[in-house]
Amino acid sequence: MCGIAGIFDLSASSPIDRALLVRMTDSLAHRGPDGSGFHIDGGVGLGHRRLAIIDVAHGQQPMFNEDHSVAVVFNGEIYNFQELVSELESAGHRFRTRCDTEVIVHAWEQWGGDCVKRFRGMFAFALYDRNGHILFLARDRLGKKPLYYSVVGGRYVIFASELKSLLVHPMVDKRLDCAAVDDYFAFGYVPDPGSIYQGIFKLAPAHHLRIVRGKPLATPTEYWRLSFTNAPMEEGSAARELMDRLNEAVRIRLISEVPLGAFLSGGVDSSGIVASMARQTDAPVKTFAIGFGEGGTSELAHAARVSRLYRTQHHEQQLTANPLAAYRAQAAIFDEPFADSSSVPTLQVCKLARRNVTVALSGDAGDEVFAGYRRYRWFSRAERMRRLLPQGVRTPVFDALGRLYPKLDWAPRWLRAKYTFQEFALDSAGGYYRTVCRIQDTMRARLYSPEMTRSIEEHHPADRIASAMRDSGSSDSVARAQYADIKTYLPGDILTKVDRTSMAVSLEVRVPMLDHEFVEWAAGVPSRLKLHGSESKYLLKRALEPYVPNENLYRPKQGFATSLAPQFRGPGGRFVREALLGDAMADCGIFDMEEIGRVVDAHAAGTTDYSHALWSLLMFDGFLREVQFAAGEQRAARPAAN
Repeated sequence: MCGIAGIFDLSASSPIDRALLVRMTDSLAHRGPDGSGFHIDGGVGLGHRRLAIIDVAHGQQPMFNEDHSVAVVFNGEIYNFQELVSELESAGHRFRTRCDTEVIVHAWEQWGGDCVKRFRGMFAFALYDRNGHILFLARDRLGKKPLYYSVVGGRYVIFASELKSLLVHPMVDKRLDCAAVDDYFAFGYVPDPGSIYQGIFKLAPAHHLRIVRGKPLATPTEYWRLSFTNAPMEEGSAARELMDRLNEAVRIRLISEVPLGAFLSGGVDSSGIVASMARQTDAPVKTFAIGFGEGGTSELAHAARVSRLYRTQHHEQQLTANPLAAYRAQAAIFDEPFADSSSVPTLQVCKLARRNVTVALSGDAGDEVFAGYRRYRWFSRAERMRRLLPQGVRTPVFDALGRLYPKLDWAPRWLRAKYTFQEFALDSAGGYYRTVCRIQDTMRARLYSPEMTRSIEEHHPADRIASAMRDSGSSDSVARAQYADIKTYLPGDILTKVDRTSMAVSLEVRVPMLDHEFVEWAAGVPSRLKLHGSESKYLLKRALEPYVPNENLYRPKQGFATSLAPQFRGPGGRFVREALLGDAMADCGIFDMEEIGRVVDAHAAGTTDYSHALWSLLMFDGFLREVQFAAGEQRAARPAAN
């Protein structure tokens, strides 16, 4: 894995500030501790930090074609590079290395921008073609690798793997985007293609951007879209094909010239990945597990069961969860506000793995690909209810019930029907939005200052879910929910979490279940084989039954996080109050500080669980302190009054 950065002059082949490019690139040293490289050529500067994985001796970047007219800086892995080398050599291209990076420059020469359609892997890269004065930016289909860009001074395109690199540039616009702030508090992350800053964007997954000097800046182009058109399948043969495809996705991710291992939580997905690895390698697999939490919430025993079965070299560590002590350090890692508290233990398991390996395989994305989240089951049932009752009847009835029913956060789940009634009152996309929303619209409205409220009056985060569901092209409720998550939650939360925490400790993480060919096949699996009655990930579990103990496959799902609610009471509550009512939150102009105080006090009293909201607010405070105000922008956060 690596870090990339660069500067491109849109209007002329003027000299690039080398010292600035070096500072931008060196801010990414954690992504590539094994060396740096630069290429500066009339109006363009490319920077690279390297984490050496393949062709360790000769894979330095930037990398060039034969006459140095095409240069590339690349973050990721192209797993089918050996097949592409053979094809490109047959077409007359000459290779100097055994590195997958060199495939990109020759593929560009052969196929132009369509080269991205030939790559199987995870990637974000920037390519400069001197002959056409073209800067070409591209990101992989599912968004495993990040790429930010911005236009500064009306003249320069700057880009980098992480926001912190762009913030080094003195001309970058550091005004916060109020709509992005609202999205953050709705979802817990800032969705693509926006960023927390008005003038900075993420290149969305499955998009490329072709920029030609002297021409207006183009808009990104989508080059791939997932289809959920069901294919005819019989359960037994589908389970066998799933395992064959998973084994192949794992096999091509075992290519490495440095030590390689796997995360092992003991859940369905990580256990399946380790089982596949163990059956395809001669040496014992190195596995890593973190135990955390109290009262038996640790998954170490489940991980150990799989480790014993496959005789892995297992490394485990028991930790006491203390997110309050980590929140500012977490904020500095992510550069943007990021509210998934499981990032805290994810960083710890990455640290444990990095002491022993440079590459780790992960079981991430099984829930999105095979409908593993409980919310899919709930959404499917809610959709059946919506079909039974016309919206003209359903909306007024359930809206009234939702308003009348008390909010019983303290009660058992079966008594907490207020949100259920409110969701039934909404249409399909609106109901799913309420399910995935971290802080509901009414509460966010109370938290915001009048200036912030005016600045976002036309902004509705729910529209993002509705748009994704329309784009899915499917009438199947589970498929539409999966598609929405794959377009929003997966790249915005899950993959961001894995990339930033792993790269913070210079660890490469590979995700076999996000092999795009595997995902395309899985999207054709009928929903009845993913969500079978009350059993989620049904077909995946069936496929893994010969290889993973039933105790691991059919146990209740546990998330990689602990309850925050108790930690925000007592001494923790006093810590949260001091942080959230401090100068950083007050000075940014976004919040109603009295309302924040009421939320802190209500949670501390134990009558209401506001832990998700408090963690989101705390991570925003960390962002202000560690990123925004650290850049000397104390007033830039204030929303503009209309």
